[in-house]
Amino acid sequence: MLTIGRRAVFVESFIYVPLFFVWFLATANLLHAQEIPAQKSPAPKASGQKKKLPKPRVLDDGVVWSRDPATGELTSGPSSAGAINPAAAELPDHAIRVTSQIVPVTCGVFSADGSAIPDLKRSDFRIYEDGVEQHVDYFDVSTAPASVALVIDASPSVLRDSEEMKRAALALVEGLSPADQVAVVDFSAHTYLQTDFSKDRDLIRRGIDRVDVRQLLGDVGGSNIYSAVYLTTAKVFLGGREGRKAIVLLTDGQDSGLGLTLDPATAAPRPGLPNNRLTFEDVVRSLAAADIQIFAVSTESHPKVMTPEWFASQKDASLLVSDAAKSGVPAYTLYLAELVRRSGGQLYFLRDSASLSDIFRRIAQRISSEYTLGFYPAGDLSSRTGWHRLRVEVAGHPSATVVNRAAFYVPASSQ
Repeated sequence: MLTIGRRAVFVESFIYVPLFFVWFLATANLLHAQEIPAQKSPAPKASGQKKKLPKPRVLDDGVVWSRDPATGELTSGPSSAGAINPAAAELPDHAIRVTSQIVPVTCGVFSADGSAIPDLKRSDFRIYEDGVEQHVDYFDVSTAPASVALVIDASPSVLRDSEEMKRAALALVEGLSPADQVAVVDFSAHTYLQTDFSKDRDLIRRGIDRVDVRQLLGDVGGSNIYSAVYLTTAKVFLGGREGRKAIVLLTDGQDSGLGLTLDPATAAPRPGLPNNRLTFEDVVRSLAAADIQIFAVSTESHPKVMTPEWFASQKDASLLVSDAAKSGVPAYTLYLAELVRRSGGQLYFLRDSASLSDIFRRIAQRISSEYTLGFYPAGDLSSRTGWHRLRVEVAGHPSATVVNRAAFYVPASSQ
């Protein structure tokens, strides 16, 4: 099913994303914020008074993960603690909901010097599903508000970069349109929602300011990067997000939860390991089902092989291949690159830029210059579960580079 706003579309029937849980909180002091004693309801706020910043919410609290043996897809059992935040289900003021099976494709179009190409029309685009050209049934030029989730690594390994991360996050917020909504998430072993989607810039700034690596030094259990991305997709975006959707992930990439190595088999469920555990493939499926882009910023060194030309040559091919070790790219960086390749985003490296704020401004500009296309695929999608390849071309611009998600995914649960 698809939701179409007056200016935006997304496939509602695809967003059947299961919720997962691996770790239970060991002690109450693992929470990101100290417990606040119960208080009486405050008096009505005076006009102009700041909106109260809610307590952080632990996104993996009470979530149960399991895999459907018939479909191979992850599902989740009922959990009141893991229920969807009702605030995330609120639609933008302009939204009009319509049921459909249109497939949305968000894309950026860039000239040879890397600048965005503006003012393209519907007739300029060609879109292909599994190699077959489709009619462009929907077209939007970044006029609908975007939903952007800042997902910030707050594990001890990024302590030295933590203050710069917060300054950069503020730069991103300033660079977005005032109509765009922003959510703030941080993580170490557990994942915390600091602020839900909001247009209130003051509230967002205070949520960013509350991200504190030192408060999570006791949040033992590693750095669960991909769990944080999955939970953000499943629990923050779920429930009525319209238009362009993006996660801006700031991390060193060194995940400790999935056991990823240069062996491609580690990206999927593995024999001999519990079947009800999150995998990299589950994360990618959830992003593809919801049409969410990932813009990842790595605080690690930039591998020399990862040039713009290298990324362009790998656009339509998985980076997770048997001879991946020959590239010399560390496994944790390779998986970040594959994540952004599959979602139609981009990978940046902190050490390549004068400041992280510069990178975040570029990300904001990228989000603000994107096009959203949509097409009606042949047949009933509920009978076509699995992956379907996507390719977008722009006529009349032979040197243009088009960046979009590599495929869309139809979950078996959409039947």
